[in-house]
Formats: sequence, C-alpha cells, structure tokens
Amino acid sequence: MIRVLIADDEALVRTGLRMILQAAEDIEVVADADTGSAAVTAVIGHRPHVVLMDVRMPGTDGVTALREINRLPDPPAVVMLTTFDRDEYVHSALRARAAGFLLKDTSPRGLIAAVRAVADGSAMLSPTVTRRLIDTFAEQRPADPHAARARLSVLTDRERTVVGAVARGLANAEIGRELGMTETTVKVHVSRSLTKLGLSNRVQIALLVRDSGWWSTDMPAP
Repeated sequence: MIRVLIADDEALVRTGLRMILQAAEDIEVVADADTGSAAVTAVIGHRPHVVLMDVRMPGTDGVTALREINRLPDPPAVVMLTTFDRDEYVHSALRARAAGFLLKDTSPRGLIAAVRAVADGSAMLSPTVTRRLIDTFAEQRPADPHAARARLSVLTDRERTVVGAVARGLANAEIGRELGMTETTVKVHVSRSLTKLGLSNRVQIALLVRDSGWWSTDMPAP
C-alpha cells in the first residue's frame, strides 16, 4: 500500500486529491496538511511514501518544507503541485531535489499514475511537463552545447541512450519497453547517470540534454 500525504493550503484541493487517490486500491492517504511546517510534522508522524506538496503556501512554503523533509532520515518522495506561473518556485524546487512536478489540472488517472511512479523510485515527468520546464528556464540559463556535451561524455553509450529517453519524459517502464531492457536495469542506468553527472533529479537531466542539443533516443557519442 502506497502511503500518501497531501499538503495544500486550499481545503477544496486537499479534498479533491484525497477522493481521487483513495479510489485506487493500492493508495492510502494517511494525512494532509495546510502549511509547509505542518507537512514536515506530518511526515515525521505518519511516514508516508509520497508527499504531494503545493509549491506556494502561507508561512513555510512548499520548497522550504521540501528542503526540511529531504534532511530527514529516509525521506519520502516529494512531488510538487504547481501551475507554473511562478518560475522561481519551480527552479528552487528543482534545486531542492523534488521527485517530480504535477500540474494542478492533471487528470485523475495521471495523478494516480504519478504517485505510483514516484513510489516505485521513478520520477513523474510527462513529456508535457518536461517541455514546459525546459521552456521555462531556457531564457534564464543560456545553453552551452560544448560544456553540456562534455559533461555527458562521462556516460557510456547505453547510459546516454537512457538519458535521452529520460529527457523526453519517459518513465522507467516506458524506457524499458522502448529499449528492450528490464525496468530494474533502467533504474540502475538512471541512478548511475545521475551520480556521474552530479545531478539529483530527472528534470536536471532533461535540462542538460536540452543544453547539449541532443533530443533523439539515440544520442550521439561526444
């Protein structure tokens, strides 16, 4: 059973998310919170596997709460809820190692799939979300293709292929089907690539690939 904590300052949003998630047989909403500080306290008390965290909340905001949660022993995966109308919050959440991002207009099926994905160690990044993140930061960080390709050169050919698929927003299971690999093998490649590149999440992989100019599944060798 996947244990989920919902953190949002709007009661209606919390209620809606709870109703959607509890319709899934393998998901249990163990608590909710209306502030970032309450979310941190609830994580300590209820030990959820996944936290759905609103980016903007009064008092302690979602990004600050994310940082505090990630300092806890064995922290849960935190997915940020966003409308993408405040770029600096999303950027801060990326740096604070968010497991993924969900648009607040995500469909019920997409919400449930996202929770299952991050609980399984993947990241919630649909192609739409990935592209919007990259578009958001494209003007803020000028691309340096040579530097990006130099960083990617530390990867093996297989790792670059997997990274290219990650950059297109594919989940581990989708990458496995596309490349003829087991999901476990994909996870290993993603984990090793993150370590080699000094990155903490899949969004950062997508941004690096974007900077390099490589978007195809078969990324060229440097």
